[in-house]
Amino acid sequence: MKKSLLENFYRYVAQTSSDPQAIEVASAEGVFIFDKHGKRYFDLISGIAVSNMGHTHPVIIKAIKQQIDKYLHLMVYGEFVQEPQVELATLLCEYLPPSLNSVYFVNSGSEAVEGALKLAKRATHRQEIVYFKNAYHGATHGAMSVMGNLEYQQAFTPLLPATKAISFGIENELEQITEQTAAFIVELVQGEAGVRMADANYWKQVRQRCSDTGTLLIVDEIQTGLGRTGKLFAFEHYDIEPDILLLAKAFGGGMPLGAFIANKQIMNELTYNPVLGHITTFGGHPVSCAAALAHLKLIVEGEMWKKAESIGNRLTDIFSKINSVKEIRHIGALLAIDFENPIFCNNMLKRMLDKGIISDWFLWCNTALRIAPPLILNQQHLDEIEYYLKFFHNRNL
Repeated sequence: MKKSLLENFYRYVAQTSSDPQAIEVASAEGVFIFDKHGKRYFDLISGIAVSNMGHTHPVIIKAIKQQIDKYLHLMVYGEFVQEPQVELATLLCEYLPPSLNSVYFVNSGSEAVEGALKLAKRATHRQEIVYFKNAYHGATHGAMSVMGNLEYQQAFTPLLPATKAISFGIENELEQITEQTAAFIVELVQGEAGVRMADANYWKQVRQRCSDTGTLLIVDEIQTGLGRTGKLFAFEHYDIEPDILLLAKAFGGGMPLGAFIANKQIMNELTYNPVLGHITTFGGHPVSCAAALAHLKLIVEGEMWKKAESIGNRLTDIFSKINSVKEIRHIGALLAIDFENPIFCNNMLKRMLDKGIISDWFLWCNTALRIAPPLILNQQHLDEIEYYLKFFHNRNL
C-alpha cells in the first residue's frame, strides 16, 4: 500500500526536532498557508522572517518566471556577467552607506557568516573573533563557533579556535576587543535570545571600540534586514555603520539567497593571494537574484518598514490582553511574547495552531513565542487575529 505524504515525511525526510508542526501544505498566498484539507492558517512568522512581502507575491512570481525563460545556473559565482546579480547589487548599494559598496552573493545566512569571518581574518591578518553570549549566526561549523550557546557548541567540538564570547549590552566588556581581534560579529537585535536589544549609546561604544582597535564590525542583519524592524536596516536605528553587513532570509524574496557586503578595498582581499579566496557554485543564482530584485523594489517603493512599526504596535496590544503574558519585547514587526514558563508557551503555540495561527519559539528563550509576520498584514487581518485570540483572554494555559 502506498504510504501517505505525512508517513513519507517522517520516514525519509531528515527531522530537526521530535515534534514538528507537520502541516501538510497545499498552497500559500499572501499572509496565509493552506493545508491539504483546505484549512487556512495565518502565517505570523513568515518562514522565520523570510516572506516579508507574503507568499507568492505576483510581482516576485513574475520576475522568477521571466528569469527561468532566460537561463538558470551558468557558471560558478563571479565569472560571468549576469544581469540579475548586477542589478540587485547596484540597487542594494544605493540604499547602503557609501562604504558598503561591494556585494558577495551566497546561498544562505550561514554562508554569509562564513564568508564574512574569512574576509575579516584575511583583511586584518588577525585570528581572534569576538561574539555575544546568546548569539545565533547559523549552524555551520564556523557560524557555530560564534554561537552563544555552550550546549549546542559542545555537541560539535572542536570548533574554530581563537573565539571569545562577551555579554550583550555590557559596556565594560567591550575592553575584551583588542588589537588582536579580527572581527566583532553582532546582532543588533538578538533573535534567538528572544528579541533582546541594547540602547543607541551602547552601539556607538561598540563602533568606537572597533574603530580604535582596527577590528572589523560584522553586523548580522540576516533576520532584521529589509524592513523588519521599522527601518530598512536595523543599524539605521543606532546611527552606526558596519564594516561588513550580512543579509539572507527576506533578502531572497522567498528564494534562497544571502550576501556579505563590505567596502571594495576590503572585499578585494578575497580576489588575490590566494586567487578565489572564497568560492561558491550556486551563490547569486540568477533566479534567486531576480526574485530578490523584485522583492527589494517592493520593499523600498512601498516603504514597508513604516508598516512594520504599525503592525508591531497593534500585535503588541492584541497579545498584551492575554493574562498569561509576562512581557512583550518588540521592534518593528519582530516580537517576543514571553510567558511565565515554557509549558505555557508551548500550550499557547499548539492552541494557536488549532485556531489557524502559526507562531514558533526561540532557541535560547523557550518561554516566548516568536512573531514575525509578513509586512503586508492589514487592518482586516489584524482584526481577525484579535478575534481568534480573544479565546485566550482570562483562560489558563
